[in-house]
Amino acid sequence: MTLKKIAEIALPTHWANFRLLGFEGLLEGDTVKRESALALVLGDIHSSPPLVRIHSQCATGDVFHSLRCDCHDQLHLALRTIAEEGTGVLLYEHQEGRGIGLMEKLRAYALQDQGLDTIEANLQLGHAVDLRDYRLAVAILQHLKIPALRLMTNNPEKIDAVLAAGIEIVERLSADVPGSPYSAHYLAVKRDQLGHLTGSKTMTLI
Repeated sequence: MTLKKIAEIALPTHWANFRLLGFEGLLEGDTVKRESALALVLGDIHSSPPLVRIHSQCATGDVFHSLRCDCHDQLHLALRTIAEEGTGVLLYEHQEGRGIGLMEKLRAYALQDQGLDTIEANLQLGHAVDLRDYRLAVAILQHLKIPALRLMTNNPEKIDAVLAAGIEIVERLSADVPGSPYSAHYLAVKRDQLGHLTGSKTMTLI
């Protein structure tokens, strides 16, 4: 992984005045892949383990407030909680549709409208269930010199990626948010088939 910081700006928001850092990463493997990600940073992230959320881009949820998923509400939960604590990091990765891209996600949604679930739709289109790679997120955390953190996630793969990089997780914060009738089946599939954790929003030790 080769990481390059592209720019850093001030980003005032409704929640707080963040610093926004843009990164590009060159992922080397069977093929060379270039990815980009954003880091919203608030306050002093080194005096104690900061709250961190790794969030995958979701245009339908984050931008248009779709009720088919919980992405918009999870994004706002993370930003609000970081602002309330006065410090933290939100990593925004460009991994739309669990890594298949926006247009392919829309094709998957069309199959879900016909009765397939989110996993079946991906497989029907010839994709893996989840194509996301968290090496870029981990590289950014290392660039920010964060040796230990409090991770807001329900996704065990994000937990594994952070721990595998030698970064200590001192607490896991649940990313549970209220669902809707439109997202109930999707959330059940994430829980029952993808192993996503559930529980109260209270911080729990790993």
